[in-house]
Amino acid sequence: MDALERIDQFVKENPILIFMKGTPQFPTCGFSSRTAEAMKACGVPFGYVNVMADPEIMQALPSYQDWPTFPQVYVNGELIGGADITIEMYERGELKPLFEEAVAKAEAEKGE
Repeated sequence: MDALERIDQFVKENPILIFMKGTPQFPTCGFSSRTAEAMKACGVPFGYVNVMADPEIMQALPSYQDWPTFPQVYVNGELIGGADITIEMYERGELKPLFEEAVAKAEAEKGE
């Protein structure tokens, strides 16, 4: 499986996913840190991929959805954006309901 296929698999398997530098507990860049903090503040579980631990994913990810920077946040398989967009959505109160809806949808699909 090549890097783009692995990226696609991660995106499809996680209703909420962040590709970031480091981990939510130990981010290695300020943008990833602020984004992960906003996501954690929503109180909804989410997946993550540490691009620093996988050079192939780090190299391929910008071409996956034509988004050149890290972090990248996906909800229900769709790119919502990077640090600025995610943090703005959190500050406007839009991120938590979006996350809650994504988790509810994933749980409903599992129950089918």
